[in-house]
Amino acid sequence: MSSQLRGADHSVDLTRGSITGGLIRFAVPLMIGNLLQQFYNIADTFIVGRFIGKEALAAVGSAYSVMVFLTSVMIGLCMGSGAFLSIQFGNGDSRVFSCGNFMSFVTIGGFSLVMNAAVYAAMDGILALLQIPGEVYPLIRSYLLIIFGGIPAAFLYNYFACCLRSVGNSVVPLVFLGVSAVLNVLLDVLLVAVFSFGIEGAAAATVISQYASGIGLCAYALAKNPSLRFKKDTAHFEKHILKRILSLSLLTSLQQSIMNFGILMVQGLVNSFGTAVMAAFSAAVKIDTFAYSPVQDFGNAFSTFTAQNRGAQKDERIRDGIKTAFAAVVIFCAAISLLVVIFAKQLMSIFAEDPEIIRIGVSYLRTEGVFYCLIGFLFLFYGYFRAVERPVISVVLTVVSLGTRVALAYLLSGIPSVGYNGIWASIPIGWALADIAGLYFMKRKNKDG
Repeated sequence: MSSQLRGADHSVDLTRGSITGGLIRFAVPLMIGNLLQQFYNIADTFIVGRFIGKEALAAVGSAYSVMVFLTSVMIGLCMGSGAFLSIQFGNGDSRVFSCGNFMSFVTIGGFSLVMNAAVYAAMDGILALLQIPGEVYPLIRSYLLIIFGGIPAAFLYNYFACCLRSVGNSVVPLVFLGVSAVLNVLLDVLLVAVFSFGIEGAAAATVISQYASGIGLCAYALAKNPSLRFKKDTAHFEKHILKRILSLSLLTSLQQSIMNFGILMVQGLVNSFGTAVMAAFSAAVKIDTFAYSPVQDFGNAFSTFTAQNRGAQKDERIRDGIKTAFAAVVIFCAAISLLVVIFAKQLMSIFAEDPEIIRIGVSYLRTEGVFYCLIGFLFLFYGYFRAVERPVISVVLTVVSLGTRVALAYLLSGIPSVGYNGIWASIPIGWALADIAGLYFMKRKNKDG
């Protein structure tokens, strides 16, 4: 094993020691980090909703769906390359690790710049797809003109966060994200509540915070982790390594983008029901995502655990890890489901005062909240198949989940007596069908070896 990789700053070797303890130590910083991410998304929603109005709240909600889709493409590429690097960390191959790091950075970074230019060119087409109501259109366009400028910063943060996590370092990305979250909240208050810069101020606060975390984490990673620095003898492209990276990265990105494109299609359907439903959906989705984001990060931690042990050829340890991970998801999601269902009205009241918006949001949260275990299992399946280099299965699971969700959402919401409640009901059905498929593929993979 390479001492250079094993000696990486703050790295955690998940191929040895207690499985439960290792997973928890690695996962907790990821969970806290995602909660911080959701916190400053919620800060935008809260401040915009309270200080600007429901049209601005609806605009931020729709813009958030656009940005989640765009960044998910890039994050998927980073996660795929991170899985490859985790495998190399597990088997201690420092040369392939270094070469893969260089190729991943150049390829994904170049793609991010092209995507950034493309979304500015396609701005009006994106808004037409979302069926934005006339009273919201100018607000969301102004917001996106600024928020799209943060895409390069999002690349820097997510790429180096995935690199650090691949060697078992989940703490440092959390620190930089924490600084960014605090900065975002302070700037939100300053630019929106104090200086009344409106929705443009909320967007500027987010972009400034993104650059602070992206540039800061990049500088730290290169300064403190020799294994992540580009080296003359490995700073080139090797076809067989690139093929493995692209197989993981492109399919992981496809899985992420399909998932979020489906969400975009649902957002367009939500928008057709008017501003009140848009505003309620905007706030409720933030609460919903905040509630289950820790289990999403546990799935990512499980993916790193599986990838490192795959590289180290410890199949029995992986099987034991599967049992531990699924048990942890059941316990966590049951507790979160109970809290969300009981306090749904109080949670919605944080973001809105309009009784109609609160009522609609509560109906969403109480429909989704009961079934968080289902999406928790799905995140574990995504992480597992990425780590064992079967990302195409994650794509299949996403198509099952989102295809069901979108088809049922349009079908059920078209029934007058069901309306927008049909959109909410379609989501857990999609999760359940994807879980059944994931369990089948996992059993087949373990049987085939």
